[in-house]
Amino acid sequence: MTDLLDSHVFGLIGEDGFQRLVAAFYRRVPGDPVLGSMYPSDDLAAAELRLREFLVMRFGGPQRYLATRGHPRLRMRHAPFRIDLAARNHWLELMDQALLETRLPPAVETLLRRFFEDAATFMINCESGG
Repeated sequence: MTDLLDSHVFGLIGEDGFQRLVAAFYRRVPGDPVLGSMYPSDDLAAAELRLREFLVMRFGGPQRYLATRGHPRLRMRHAPFRIDLAARNHWLELMDQALLETRLPPAVETLLRRFFEDAATFMINCESGG
């Protein structure tokens, strides 16, 4: 059931919904004490595009991400970054704020929150404090 709903998210919010969500997230990144240093300022626009294109692809939109970057390989692509529980929580906090700002349909917001929580947990690659 979730996979079916996942594939309809793009149809419900379109390019504009993902653009607004990801832009709202990346506006918050530079000022975040944990995530700010993980995102070089000269790569923010490219990082924003990559996340937007990934989400569009993942939730039923055009497959541009796949065409330009190939399989997402999320763990491999994030391996160079130290992602502990604190980083995960900061990422989710910023995304939560972006979701609140964007005001997507409630069913879409719920589905995206669940996806973001699962994906952020999956990205953890080290223990906190070490």
